[in-house]
Amino acid sequence: MLGTTNIKVLILEKDFYARQAINSYLAWDRRTRVVHLADTLESVRQYVGSVPQSEWPDVVLLDAQAADSPQALAELVLLIEDTIPDVMTLVLDREVNLETLRAVEKARANGYLLRDELRYRVASAICWAQKHDFVVTQSVKAALQGEFAGRLFRAEVIPERREYPELTPRVRQALHLCVVEGMSAELAADEMGISAYTVRSYVKEGYRILEAYDDTIYPPDLSPQEKAFMRITALKDQDSDCG
Repeated sequence: MLGTTNIKVLILEKDFYARQAINSYLAWDRRTRVVHLADTLESVRQYVGSVPQSEWPDVVLLDAQAADSPQALAELVLLIEDTIPDVMTLVLDREVNLETLRAVEKARANGYLLRDELRYRVASAICWAQKHDFVVTQSVKAALQGEFAGRLFRAEVIPERREYPELTPRVRQALHLCVVEGMSAELAADEMGISAYTVRSYVKEGYRILEAYDDTIYPPDLSPQEKAFMRITALKDQDSDCG
């Protein structure tokens, strides 16, 4: 049954707004649970030292700008791994930097992902990454065409989102605003230039289409909005679920 896992995630991100956005996307998906938001390694250490080991994170999402250089970032990865045994570290960057990529891979990070390519697929990507040695997003893989050995050569690409071809642009927009961004129908109506009644009709139609393309079994207490979010952010790879 999807949604029954409990992957504990720590976000180490310098930018406040990016930190909150990632936290919001993960909060919608019951497979993941954010246990701490940090902007420094010291904050990570303080958290780990103040809670029982059962609350230590399984995954750290690490901002590539959390250190001043690729080598310093690699050292940060190693420090995180020394602090939290068996943790999975996924580095999030804004654009491909091969020096950074090679440095964090040598430090045994588990992935190097471009945040603009990943976007709100983050929970599904975390689940998928647990089944692979080293994961990347599509542009990163393209930049590695000259690699012919090691983990970088074997790096697996996070699948794209599942497609729902019956969703019209307006229904898709209403779902994005109300489900992904969490807007009320009234706020979404202002954004789309239509009535709140029409927004609700679009969302209802979107729910119907999403359900028709998905035979996943969800926990019975999941709300329609939670199910819709998990369907919208699901990956094409049918074997991507971790619950």
